[in-house]
Amino acid sequence: MSDTGGPAAVDRHFRDTVTALTPAEPRPAAAPITPDSPVTGDDLLRIFTAQAGSRQLDFAARELGARKQGFYSIGSSGHEGNAAVAAALRPSDPALLHYRSGAFFLYRSGQLPGQQPLWDVLLGVVAATEEPISGGRHKVFGSRPAAVIPQTSTIASHLPRAVGLAFSIERAAQLGVENAWPTDAVVVCSFGDASANHSTAVGAINAALHSARQGIPVPVLFVCEDNGIGISVRTPAGWIDDAYGHRPGLRYFASDGSDPWDALSAATDAADWVRRNRAPAFLRLRTVRLMGHAGSDVETAYRSRTEIAAGLERDPLVGTARLLVSSGVLTPEEVVDRYDRIRDEVAELAEKACARPKLRSAAEIAAPLAAHRPEAVRADAARTAPEAERRRAFRGSPPEEEGPVTFAQAVNGTLADLLCRDRDVLVFGEDVSRKGGVYGVTKGLRKRFGARRVFDTLLDEQSVLGAALGAGLAGFVPVPEIQYLAYLHNAEDQIRGEAATLSFFSRGQYRNPMVVRIAGYAYQKGFGGHFHNDNSVAALRDVPGVVIASPARADDAAHMLRTCVAAAREDGRVCVFLEPIALYHTRDLHEPGDGGWLAPYPPPDGWDERHVGLGRARAYGDGADLTLVTFANGVPMCLRVARRLAERGIHARVLDLRWLAPLPVADLRREAEATGRVLVVDETRRTGGVAESVLAELVDAGFGGVMGRVNSMDSFVPLGPAADRVLLSEEMIEAAAGRLLSADPRGA
Repeated sequence: MSDTGGPAAVDRHFRDTVTALTPAEPRPAAAPITPDSPVTGDDLLRIFTAQAGSRQLDFAARELGARKQGFYSIGSSGHEGNAAVAAALRPSDPALLHYRSGAFFLYRSGQLPGQQPLWDVLLGVVAATEEPISGGRHKVFGSRPAAVIPQTSTIASHLPRAVGLAFSIERAAQLGVENAWPTDAVVVCSFGDASANHSTAVGAINAALHSARQGIPVPVLFVCEDNGIGISVRTPAGWIDDAYGHRPGLRYFASDGSDPWDALSAATDAADWVRRNRAPAFLRLRTVRLMGHAGSDVETAYRSRTEIAAGLERDPLVGTARLLVSSGVLTPEEVVDRYDRIRDEVAELAEKACARPKLRSAAEIAAPLAAHRPEAVRADAARTAPEAERRRAFRGSPPEEEGPVTFAQAVNGTLADLLCRDRDVLVFGEDVSRKGGVYGVTKGLRKRFGARRVFDTLLDEQSVLGAALGAGLAGFVPVPEIQYLAYLHNAEDQIRGEAATLSFFSRGQYRNPMVVRIAGYAYQKGFGGHFHNDNSVAALRDVPGVVIASPARADDAAHMLRTCVAAAREDGRVCVFLEPIALYHTRDLHEPGDGGWLAPYPPPDGWDERHVGLGRARAYGDGADLTLVTFANGVPMCLRVARRLAERGIHARVLDLRWLAPLPVADLRREAEATGRVLVVDETRRTGGVAESVLAELVDAGFGGVMGRVNSMDSFVPLGPAADRVLLSEEMIEAAAGRLLSADPRGA
């Protein structure tokens, strides 16, 4: 790469410009830089120290990368004005930071005793296991002591969480739920001007304004670090001002990140306004990007040398140095000397960091993904509210006294039990409050437990999940609802990129306890078409560490929902609870009126002994000829097929997986070996369906019997009777069973 705009050019420009400055009359560092200024020389020195440290870290990261000893080079050079934003906030204000927030991170950590932020960042660059937040899994800005919640290469995906956290801090104070944040905290969330165009950013800011419009406190400060370019794509001049400067309900501030005085003044005004008004504000911090996007980026491919050189004139380090010199706090020589001392410190630390241990084993890497303490989960799932409180919540008639219940009634009763037992449980989503959900599953919960705990959200799945992401950080166990499985795909990255990664990239120091309820699958007799009959779960099953529950019966739904909430609370697990829409109100199994798909609601005195642990299946029957492995709608379908097979003298057993992740491998192997013939009955699609993993587990286990599968087609679900042409049917199951039964189970 040419030296134009590279580390050497940036370093040389700083030295030459500062050296040429004219010194002023000396002034004590403790004194204001002007008679009427609240800013002292010491304030400026702290900002400069953070800025210079961040710059030297960028230089070191480039050098380490060239030596194949460093693995991350997206730098903060040109964005160091964000140190002023850190100075305007309190170290206890939760921060979700843009990846160019090095100076913010150094300033924030420098406010706390015992922190070594230069060392910590370098450990991240070289992927060392001693790095205190991610343990070498990624170079992130994160710190539990400094209230910095780690983000990876965020393209606005962290904004919904920031809004959710701001909302939840206030809600926790109202409900008396303990959490890590002060009641007057401000949530700060930074991002780039290119990211401001992402639908996630637009949706999150809209959600904040939507809530504020209703008088709901949302103390979040959005900081857009506007450098005018996203990798190689330019942001139109004035775009951020035009897009966000005139939004009703959004207080707007603007400042020059190259001028520390202006940046600190605007950031202080913005932070104070949010803290005082408990409402969202937007700070545009004008920045410049120095040294390209990352170490591999060749800026001259898309920017002229003149433009690159002009950017050096807006170097924030030069701006701070100029103010230090003009106010008499330091001479030009003293500025350069401080800069060089920080350079030497970073260089020495970088060499030491290279020698630190790296992650060595797959088990070590994956350890934070899926914490699992089954006995603690079991104990939490078995807890119950005092009998008197429980009877009041159910208005004198707990569901176990009302006779057998449907799936929907079981979920409703379990949510009520959990809301009654624990004040940290929140239930929310579109239509869950007054309406009680599209299918009546949450009916009556708002009236019994209040609008602060059971509430409607706006129609935006990213914001629904963002509220859960924030609530989990604020001491709650959120139970959000996504109205249909197809709607999840608009926002699936909030689970994949945000919820599932937080424990991984913080070694469990931050967690995302949540149970996402989703009405899903098909078999609504052709009603609603694809968006109301989505049978694709592949995107969820691919996310490491996520629990996927898929109950089919009312009693299983009650137990498994309790298990998911317990796993979220005790282990910080991200759980997805898939509810088969077609089984919500199903009462019969074989004949009309038989009530065969109803089940008693589990009474409190049986919750412990009937606990359904993660990854435990349910077996029906003990037939010796065939094992039908299935889940969700497939369970009653297979039970009916098994009955018809029995009439022909063929005895099948049915295994309900119940959990799609983790799969119940031990139960699967046992039931497969019992018959030597396994037919996986999978209502999802043939490609990417559940059957693929089930069969792979059997192969890996050395199962020597006959295996087969029957699935729905690789198709979207059409409207009306045409749905029957692409979905798995009982006739297809029975035919597949016949083919499998004609084969020798041991291949002899």
